[in-house]
Amino acid sequence: METLDDLDRRILARLQRRCDEPLEELGRHVGLSRNAVWRRIKGLEDRGVLTGRVALVDPGAVGLGLMVFIQVRAAHHSADWLDQFRSAARAMPEILGVYRMTGDLDYLIRARVADMAGYDALYQRLIARIEMSDVSASFVMEELKEGHALPL
Repeated sequence: METLDDLDRRILARLQRRCDEPLEELGRHVGLSRNAVWRRIKGLEDRGVLTGRVALVDPGAVGLGLMVFIQVRAAHHSADWLDQFRSAARAMPEILGVYRMTGDLDYLIRARVADMAGYDALYQRLIARIEMSDVSASFVMEELKEGHALPL
């Protein structure tokens, strides 16, 4: 675990809300000069605490209004199968996250598609690339909370 001081935490908290904030303004909020804030941010990047800066896009505004969670049971529990699964998932831009799970299911996939036909197309491409023991899906009816900022 990375050791962060209070200034690092305050900088990270603001960057998670608005990464395009000018350094001068960010510095005013955390009590540092522009150059000191820049050095802190550069240090956080160099240490791997900050892994990237992105713009968040409204999925509905770009025609990807349906979120689906896909539950997968592996056909095999081998390194080769996992490599194929990882490669297939990474090649599909609709797949936003893949998680290896404990319990009854092996993997949970989080994906964004336009509609049910978009899900079916994703499903067809996925099963064509990798053998799975079982696949099922749950569709999000309402997003009550979607966040990206970590509690610092």
